[in-house]
Parts: sequence; C-alpha cells; structure tokens
Amino acid sequence: MTKLFVPCLYLYRGMAVKSPSDKTPAAPDAVELARSYGENNTHELLVYDLADTEAASDQEREETLDLIKKICGATQARVIAAGGIRRAEDVKKLIYAGCGGVLLDYTRQSHIELTKEVSQRFGREKILASCREAKELWACREKLERFVSAVLLTDPHQLQDSLEASPVPLYVQLPQISLNHLMELLSCDKVRGVTGNIVNENFQEIPALQKLGLENGILINGLEAACPWSAFQKNEAGLVPVVVQDDRTQEVLMVAYMNQEAYQSTLLTGKMNYYSRSRGQQWLKGETSGHYQYVRSLTGDCDMDTILAKVYQVGAACHTGAKSCFFHEIVRREGPESANPLKVFEDVFQVIQDRKLHPKEGSYTNYLFDKGLDKILKKLGEEATEIVIAAKNPNPNEVKYEISDFLYHMMVLMAERGISWEEITDELANR
Repeated sequence: MTKLFVPCLYLYRGMAVKSPSDKTPAAPDAVELARSYGENNTHELLVYDLADTEAASDQEREETLDLIKKICGATQARVIAAGGIRRAEDVKKLIYAGCGGVLLDYTRQSHIELTKEVSQRFGREKILASCREAKELWACREKLERFVSAVLLTDPHQLQDSLEASPVPLYVQLPQISLNHLMELLSCDKVRGVTGNIVNENFQEIPALQKLGLENGILINGLEAACPWSAFQKNEAGLVPVVVQDDRTQEVLMVAYMNQEAYQSTLLTGKMNYYSRSRGQQWLKGETSGHYQYVRSLTGDCDMDTILAKVYQVGAACHTGAKSCFFHEIVRREGPESANPLKVFEDVFQVIQDRKLHPKEGSYTNYLFDKGLDKILKKLGEEATEIVIAAKNPNPNEVKYEISDFLYHMMVLMAERGISWEEITDELANR
C-alpha cells in the first residue's frame, strides 16, 4: 500500500500561513502553494480554516469557501478540509466546492454527533476524524468503525496504544522525527501516512525520502501498480508503446515509448515519463515546457504489449504547440460525424469568449456584452420561459431549439462572470 506524505495548508484571512500558532505568511498565494503541492505528486492535501468558526461572519465564511474552491480546482491532490464546520450544511458546501473529504474534530462533541448524518449523506470515504490519543479512539470506536474512513492522530506519544485502538487507518501528525523512526512508522500496516511540520518543512526532500522508502520496501507518494514491468511484452528494443489520451475529453494526444526506468519513474512521480529513441535516454514530459502529463490511469491492452495512459494534460501535448500530435488529416469520409458534447460546448464558448476579447461589429454576442449583465439576465429569463412554453406544445423540436437558445445565453453569462465549462462539469461531478 502506498504511504502518503500529506502537507497542511493553513488559511487565515485569505492567506496561507505557517501554522495555527504562527500567522506569518507561508507563501504569497495560497492557490499557487496548493498547485505546487499537486505538481510534486501530493496525493492528499489538508486545508485548515483557522478562522474562529463562531466569530466569523457569513461573508468571511463565503470568502474562505471561495478560496477553498479555487484551491481544489488548482491542485491535483485530493483536498481534505478541516475547520469552519458547525453543521452538516458546512460539510455539504465543502464537498460541493470540490473537497474530496472533510476532517471532523473529535475534541468537539458537536462534530462527533455530526458523524453519522454526514457519513450516510456523503459517503463514509469522505469523512475523516481527528483524535488526540488512544482513549478518544476507544471511546468512539464503534462510530469510527461504521462511519469514518480514517483517523488523524494529533498526539502520537502513545502510538502503539492508538494503533490497537483505531478500527480504521491512521494518519499521524508529527513535528519532527528521525528518518529511522519515520521508516519504522510507515512500515506499520495501519498507518496510511504522516502529516504536520515534518512534511511541510521537508517537502523539497520528498524525492530523497521516496528513494529511502524504496530501499526499505515502502512506496511513498507513488502509484501502486497491479502489473510489474516484467508483465509487459516488449519490442526488440525492450520498449513498450504508450498511447496517451486526455482523461477529460478522451482526445488522443500522442504516442511515445517507455522502458523500465521510465515506467518506474512514472509510478513514483505520478507524471508521465518516456524513453526517447532519438536521444537514447529517459525524459519527463513537460520538464522543459511545463506541459506535464499527470497520470489518471494506466491500462494494458489484451496482449500486454501497449499501454493506454489517460492523463490530465497541462497545456499542449505536441512540441509544435498543438493540443494533440494528431492534426495532419489524411482522409475523411463524408457523412454525419459524432460530436463530443463537451467539445461542442467548449467550441461555442470559445467563440463567445473571443467576441468579448475581440469585439466584432454587428455581433449579437457583443451587443449583449455592451448592454451589460442586466440585459444578459433578462434574455436568459426570457429563454427559460420559452422552454416552458415549448414543452407544452406537441412538437419536441421546439424544445430542442429553445434549449439551444437558452444554453447560448447561459454561456454568454458564464463568459461575463468568468465561469468555465470545466468548473461546471467539475461541480456536477462532485454532486
């Protein structure tokens, strides 16, 4: 099982600060800090809202929620939110903002009482709990076993007692620890990972710690593969071709090759590594351009001689600057073509965004932008009413036409308010 190093990002008044007791800035921009964690193969990120939950105003809570939403959109890591939780509605808002989990504070009776409700509503895998010591684990053992996926242990002094008491995997919060003790801790089956200052202050040393972990038979922040390199059928040069596909749009981006070193590096870093046949060496995709490919899944074909890699692509996949390497059309048969719905929406939306940036005389879209938000909202309301009227008529085509008009005006509103289709689809997926 992969063991995790989980950084903590502490939010206070819209800033990332060093710790709950040290409110000095940890970085100029909390979103960029979260992005950097994700780019360094962080699987999970703990985000703490340090504001006084009771004293914070509704506006302050909403501003913090908006910041957490931006953090979730910027990082590749699963965000686990802590702090700012008073009731089930707060948990719902955090999960709808994109958080992969929430951390309930078991030093507060109100959080213990929330556990069953939020677990049944949002899924046990999204609920974690923080406890200080073994006696709290024993006291809540039945609730933890039924409704919580993992526990964050904040006081590891009685670690052995806590390991025995916890019915679920443990994250251990550590200030500092020797490397030998760290490896010993990570070798425990029930320990899922470590967090705290030991991670935040030594984050740049993660590659070295990963190497040390491998020497001790422990995979740290890597991807656990079902198939070893020996399971693949290689070509004469000992390589396996890799077809790379965008996980979101399903577009084929490129084809490359892996050797064993590239395969192992991909699993260890979470970024696609390949073997360059022309240069005769391994290369990390995006190392020069910044256009990294983050692994979403790796799948072998029926003969295990080709890998299908689904990735999150940053920027362009092709060295020419094109999104995909496949753009030289060779032949096309005339006839209807199946359209990718999301691509259709994005293509139309890009035209609307271009009109906003580069106005065109006589454009209806620019007319709406010039008239402003109230006009856009008025048209959107009119189109919604037209859908209702059309739905009462026997001809279903009228509904189709009116929905199309509504979606167009909705995209004008999205462009006006700076909302992308990716944000909308992510929001729907999170629900």
